[in-house]
Amino acid sequence: MRHFGQLAPDLRDSLFHQEPAEFHTGSPARTLACALGATLYTPATRPDLGAAIAKQAARGVVSMVLCLEDAIADGDVPAAEANVVRHLRELADPGREAGGDGGAGLPLLFIRTRDAAQIPDLVARLGPAARLLSGFVLPKFTEDRGIPFLESLVEAEAASGLRFFAMPVLESPELLHLESRQETLAGIKRTLDKYRERVLALRLGVTDFCSVYGLRRAPDITAYDLQLVASVIGDVVNAFGRADGTGFTVTGPVWEYFRPHERMFKPQLRRSPFTGATETLRDLLIAHDMDGLLREIELDRANGLQGKSCIHPSHVPLVHALSVVSLEEFGDAHDIVRREAEGGGVLRSAYTNKMNEAKPHRAWAERTLLRAEVFGVAREDVTFVELLDAGLAGLKGNR
Repeated sequence: MRHFGQLAPDLRDSLFHQEPAEFHTGSPARTLACALGATLYTPATRPDLGAAIAKQAARGVVSMVLCLEDAIADGDVPAAEANVVRHLRELADPGREAGGDGGAGLPLLFIRTRDAAQIPDLVARLGPAARLLSGFVLPKFTEDRGIPFLESLVEAEAASGLRFFAMPVLESPELLHLESRQETLAGIKRTLDKYRERVLALRLGVTDFCSVYGLRRAPDITAYDLQLVASVIGDVVNAFGRADGTGFTVTGPVWEYFRPHERMFKPQLRRSPFTGATETLRDLLIAHDMDGLLREIELDRANGLQGKSCIHPSHVPLVHALSVVSLEEFGDAHDIVRREAEGGGVLRSAYTNKMNEAKPHRAWAERTLLRAEVFGVAREDVTFVELLDAGLAGLKGNR
């Protein structure tokens, strides 16, 4: 699979200076963590689950979570488990009428479980179809709650002979409350360090954070405008997002909105990037409150987060378009890595608009080059507007 793989080859060629590279479930964890991009959540109760997975893959989705936790009612869990097992078996069997292709072309698939015992149980019930799974999402992760989940994941690996990744969700009240935050973070770190090779990424449960104080952000307010939430994000990145080799990939919080709402504030999208035919695109984004999402994606990146949890397919092209590396970023990153290898020092950007200092900017450059490998590098005259327009067109074309 690859990002923007749903686009025609000639269109990709017109958009990219360097096209996104292919990756697969066996790729290195560092690559897969970056490649997650917009991770689309869907309830495990969907009667058309298998068809929905294949459909979203054709739209450009490369990672999905089949949710057995908050997205479904408590009484629906047994039926949802059976639904997941049935549909994944069908997808893994190329002879089934449901259109299974043996798993080729599917996104990275994860199951969000409610309790630790579900992990080995589901893997056993899936049998050979368990190879379609990349791992499990572990809810409300703390030291005490997380260890049984991770032990179950190790048990499932040993029984199946497969590799499974964990994506813990940091969303517990103990993490939000000031008096327990530091000890909770320290406990989570002890646990994650012990199971480091199995942790693909950490996910932030901002909706649960908000629920502790009865908050809900409006569509024109980002998670970073809520000071309680922003402070937790900052502390999580401080503890787990370090670039010294001890950190983990931390993904951006979910955006809850996908239909027009009454607005209080002015649109947050400037007119200048949108000209001619793309002015209609700007109007569409504003009408569907996507300008707030675009701003939050940019703030995610500025605050050290990669990728994003999504609950609607329309969010995916925005996350991916803003993940593509610009030619300017790509050139700066290459220059920084080269200069650092030559002994360090400072140099002026080839674009003559900034200072590139080799040693302080090295970690940024390495992350940028990895993102360039996974999401590609845009041509010099291509902006996120063209990339977004192409992605949204692909979304419409695969409805």
